[in-house]
Amino acid sequence: MLEKAVSRTVKKSALQEMNKELSESLPHLQLKIKEQSRPVILVFEGWEASGKGSVIASVIKYLDPRFFRVFTVEAPDSQEKRYPFLKRHWEMIPEKGKISVLDKSWYSEIACAFLEGKISEAEYDRRIISIRNFERQLSDDGYIIVKIFLQIDADEQKKRMKKLSDDKKTKWRVTESDRFQNRNYSKYYRTYDDLLSITDFPFARWNVIDARRSSFTKHMVYTIINETVNNAINNENRSISRSSPFRLLDMPALSETELDGKVISTERYPELLKKYQKKLSDIHNILYKKGIPLVLCFEGWDAAGKGGAIKRISAALDPRGYEAIPVSAPDKSELAHHYLWRFWRRMPKSGHIAIFDRTWYGRVMVEKIEGFTEKSRCDAAFNEINEFEYELTGSGAIVIKFWLHIDKDEQLRRFTERQNNPEKQWKITDEDWRNRDKWDQYELAVDEMISKTSTTFAPWHIIEANNKLYARLKVINIIIKTVEDRIRKSQNGK
Repeated sequence: MLEKAVSRTVKKSALQEMNKELSESLPHLQLKIKEQSRPVILVFEGWEASGKGSVIASVIKYLDPRFFRVFTVEAPDSQEKRYPFLKRHWEMIPEKGKISVLDKSWYSEIACAFLEGKISEAEYDRRIISIRNFERQLSDDGYIIVKIFLQIDADEQKKRMKKLSDDKKTKWRVTESDRFQNRNYSKYYRTYDDLLSITDFPFARWNVIDARRSSFTKHMVYTIINETVNNAINNENRSISRSSPFRLLDMPALSETELDGKVISTERYPELLKKYQKKLSDIHNILYKKGIPLVLCFEGWDAAGKGGAIKRISAALDPRGYEAIPVSAPDKSELAHHYLWRFWRRMPKSGHIAIFDRTWYGRVMVEKIEGFTEKSRCDAAFNEINEFEYELTGSGAIVIKFWLHIDKDEQLRRFTERQNNPEKQWKITDEDWRNRDKWDQYELAVDEMISKTSTTFAPWHIIEANNKLYARLKVINIIIKTVEDRIRKSQNGK
């Protein structure tokens, strides 16, 4: 891949004239991006001292600074390492109509980590799959990804580093890591060449440019940005991937779930709850010591008891080590990003717990039924969600998903009780009644959701919740058993 770096012989005067014309087209391109509400990510990779900084400066010089942001992506620090690999990169994606400019990216991170022995070959391969899913998800959602690699040979790199080191003003820019790269150029070359070859995706192609001549490099960068963005905007027929490589579990339909007889007496409940909460508290300590993040996902019918279950769970936890996250309709900023963006930002760090009251599954239920999102994007979400949860579990997290199930009669009883009780009236809204009128539609959507997203690594648990006491204890018991099973497997080396 690197040997195919674009290189041409063009007179300097001609290049300067062409560059002037191309650079002046960038503001018009930015306006088109804004008008079309297309988010753009410009990824600049390349060798140290290949000129990434000056190229980026030459691009943003012509852009309106209100509608772009530049990120310098260094190796993750100790805090960033406590989160899944992609979390910090998801946080850098732009809003619709804006541009993110990346000085290095997820590619430098995994290449350097692998070459420096910080991740295994298996982890390197896993992260490449993560990157492919990440870029494809963004592309499917309308993001335009422009990937540029600036290529220079070892002698040219060494010469540039010497020039920088000899000048007192620029000496600081050459680090020991840069020198290490030059001394091991062949090793880095093989890794970069392989990495670029296997990540040259149809939806996010690599552009490798011979960066020995500054004028030519800028000319190619301007050209590539203009052509890639314009082609993407003009191509309205984007194909959206929906295939899923994950093994799914056979799950019963909600109508097959037996609710009768799932009861705990009020006499036994306090004793059992105290016992389970003590065990859950111990589990939380183990999670913290072992650095395992836990993601608890609560979905269910309105008035099914999600809040009550979450309250009993959180009462057993160290308040410094968990966050309960109520999920409502996305706000203006969240709507301007890929829908998973707001959830990536709330993922727990190692040893901590995130409890979601409603989740990313709104994409395939309320958004689909109410027509808030086009059908093709909702259908694609099943695979995207599986990939999202695979990324979380692959990074070490435990993901446990609950659907709290009640029947229509029990829901009506609870709605009526809330409406007649002044202290609980705030819990019942007109939207709850409207959703109830669409019970049959939602039931079909839930059955589809559970069947298409109950993976081996993040299965659904249908909780019989006509009796709230029974449901709360079952939820806590599942959490305990799931975490214990994970710890047992890790101790056995599985």
